This record gives sequence, structure tokens and C-alpha cells, in this order.
Amino acid sequence: MTKLLNGLELVGYIKERQAKQVRALRQASHVFPKLVIIRSNAINPVIDTYIRMKQRYADDILIEMVVEALAEDNMPAAIQAYNGDASVHGIIVQLPLGDTSQTDEIISHIAPEKDIDGLAKSAQFDSATAMAINWLLVGYGIDLQAKKITIVGNGRLVGAPLAAMWKRSGYDVTVLDDTHTDIASVLRQSHIIVTATGVPHLITSSMVPVGAVLVDAGTATENGVIVGDVDAAVRIRDDVTITPEKGGVGPLTIAALFDNVITAARATVKD
Repeated sequence: MTKLLNGLELVGYIKERQAKQVRALRQASHVFPKLVIIRSNAINPVIDTYIRMKQRYADDILIEMVVEALAEDNMPAAIQAYNGDASVHGIIVQLPLGDTSQTDEIISHIAPEKDIDGLAKSAQFDSATAMAINWLLVGYGIDLQAKKITIVGNGRLVGAPLAAMWKRSGYDVTVLDDTHTDIASVLRQSHIIVTATGVPHLITSSMVPVGAVLVDAGTATENGVIVGDVDAAVRIRDDVTITPEKGGVGPLTIAALFDNVITAARATVKD
């Protein structure tokens, strides 16, 4: 039977801790943690789903969340206003934008102490998704020491920040981006594989060695359904440890995001 790395099994403990932290902030310090999400006003069902998930989580732990849908040209001014609002502790620009060419410029306007997604170079927080993957592996006792780790994809949300985090810890990390034409030969030598490309079925069973640990953090839509990077044939193998199709990294990413909001709010408490 395939062994699963199920983020849903871990997130309940984290949420309970966070709820206690928020209550303490509200009651003892009169600080009310608040998150603002700025999204494109273009219709995007996937983004709608992610925002609903974040809203439910925020409601569960008593964090206020505001969502503002804007055209990209209006986002910098809105971000600057929220930067100056002391009641706002975290700001997210929900990606992807309708005009992806403006992503770097728009994100750069978020104040470093409020960039709780950890996307800009000046952000004071680690990437929420990178944190989530780290929590997931630690939570299931996966030891990264002396293991060959391969990250497929070098994007700003997952691959690049996760590689930077693990390299700082001294782990043996190889990053494969879209310039690599033969990823199979590298993957076959890997103990741990993290994939986050958004290319459905990219990772096939023939690429995955016996006993490998796989974290599928890729997201794409196929026939209206959100799918990952790993082909279905990998998931039926009984020798691999892998995230499930749903409930793997996603729940812990949301938890990590709100962990950063709480940290940002606690930083505003006066001694």
C-alpha cells in the first residue's frame, strides 16, 4: 500500500496552537491579526478556491481576512495604503496575476515585514509553501541528511525558496528547471523528489526509483480539475511515499501562511 504524506493529518495540531496564539494576542495585547489578499479582478476559479480555503482557515483561528479584487495597475497604490495601515499585519498578492509580466513589480511594493508569503527579495519571511514542505517531511520523520534531494521546478513560490532553505541547512540539493532536457536520469538517482512545475503527468513511474519520497506541489487544471505533476501510475506503487492528490502540501501551506501572519502581529506588540 502506498504510504501517504498527508498534510491534513498534521494541520489540526498546528491550527490548535495558532488559535491559542491569536486568542492571547487579542485578549492580552489587544492586537487583532489581520491579513489582506489582493487578487486580480479577472475570473479565475482556481484562485477562487484557494481564497475560500484561506478564508475558512482564517475564520477558524479568528484572524480577520480582507480580499480586494483589482486591476493590476491599481494594485501598487492599494499595497502602499495597506503598508501604512497599522491594523494590517500581512499582505498577499494572490498569484497568478492576469498580467504576469507585472508580478515582480507589484510584489516589490509589499513592505518586507508584511510580505508573509515571502515572495519579494526583501521579505522578512520564508516562503509559506517551502515552510509547508519542510513541516510535512519533518512531521512524518523524513530525514534529509545524507539524502540526494531533487527539486523539479525553480519557480518563485516553491522551487527557488525551498532550494535556498535546504541549501542553507547543508542538504544535497539539485534543482532541475526547464533548461534540463533529461530529468529522468537525475530523478532515478534521487532519494527525495519535490516537483512544482504545473505540468500534469510530468513525473512518470519510470523516473521514480524504488523507495523514493515524492512531494507533488505542482498545480494545474486539466478538464476543469486541479491536478499535480505526478502521473497516476506512480501513485499506485506500494514502494513509494508520496503526497496524496488532495490534502498534501496545500493545507500546510495555508497553515504556514497564517503562522507568518501571527508572527508579524506579535512583532507589533509593545513591551
